[in-house]
Amino acid sequence: MTAFLFALSFWLAAPVWLLMILAPAWGPTARIAGSPWTVVPVLAVYLGLAVPVFPELWSAVSSPDLDTFRHLVALADGAGAVWTQVIAWDLLIGQWMYLEGRRLGFSPLLMGPLLVFTILLSPCGLLTFLGLRAARHWRTARDAIAGGVAGGAA
Repeated sequence: MTAFLFALSFWLAAPVWLLMILAPAWGPTARIAGSPWTVVPVLAVYLGLAVPVFPELWSAVSSPDLDTFRHLVALADGAGAVWTQVIAWDLLIGQWMYLEGRRLGFSPLLMGPLLVFTILLSPCGLLTFLGLRAARHWRTARDAIAGGVAGGAA
């Protein structure tokens, strides 16, 4: 059952990722990506994996230490619960990146590969996105200042 739930967590998140990557401009995609409810099925799987190992999980989070965490992830349900939590949070991060990328006018040709990168290595994908976002804000501020100076000089 654990292996099934482990796989199911990915397959529950995959349709949202596919919409954001392959159909970013389709009307329902933004509405779906804008909903935090997309992670609820994944979190239900998380509960199914976490409840049987709750004492070990509680130990690992209430007084974190490497050996306690190792013990948790050595258990099939513990590893599955941690993985499913990662799937849920990665999906929320990806949804925020997708929506923020649209707000900033980033091309789907940029965001698609960046979202795939985020699926695979979410911390690296998020850091890359935050760098691109900061560069966009910096360029926008620079252009506004330059426009204000040019407009004031005329």
